[in-house]
Amino acid sequence: MKHDRKLDPSSRQAGHGRPKRVMSVQQALEWAFRVEHAQLELPEPPDPERGQGFGFGLEYVLMQRAALGCKIDGGQYKMGRYTHEDAEVIAATVSALPDHLGGKRMAIRMAELARAGLTPDWMPGAVPRCVPVEMKRNRHGDHATTVVVGTERVLSRGKWRTVEVRACPVIYRPHQGQIDGARRAYKAWWQALEWTRDGLMSGLEMKYTKVVSNMPQKHPWSKIQPTP
Repeated sequence: MKHDRKLDPSSRQAGHGRPKRVMSVQQALEWAFRVEHAQLELPEPPDPERGQGFGFGLEYVLMQRAALGCKIDGGQYKMGRYTHEDAEVIAATVSALPDHLGGKRMAIRMAELARAGLTPDWMPGAVPRCVPVEMKRNRHGDHATTVVVGTERVLSRGKWRTVEVRACPVIYRPHQGQIDGARRAYKAWWQALEWTRDGLMSGLEMKYTKVVSNMPQKHPWSKIQPTP
């Protein structure tokens, strides 16, 4: 789902002698990954022999960056492209998403959506509908496909005849499981976005960008009336 999330030109806040861009967390992610082409800083694959696993916290990522004493340029991913330092902080924060919120899989998902300028599809207005499994078209129009489900003996014109009993197979589309799954995925993304927002709002790493508390709706489907 695409949304218009352009910033108000007046939405700037002064800070340390120069204006700061004021963004919602979703705008910040789209700016970092879509405009600045920031890259996730994901940990190396775990080494079972050394008891290593995923789950670097945000504090660890920021401490490692500070210990280097310089801005990470992303190595081969940047290919000579400059990435704004605030965008790299945003990418580092997303990279540190904890496992209970989806870890690196969710981080990759968030970055992909931000690069595309999309919000997860929560199937707005979707309700299960009973429809034929298959349709066929002939010169009379579209017709539901039927199948033989049995036979019956009927008396026709004084004679007993065996006739087929046919029925139309149906399916519910979309089925409720699809709708529920799409909305669970949206809620998982929303919770990860909230964690990212809180991390960016509480940190002091960004010099030129201020993330504010604005968030997408948590349960947007609760305000949508299904189409009859």
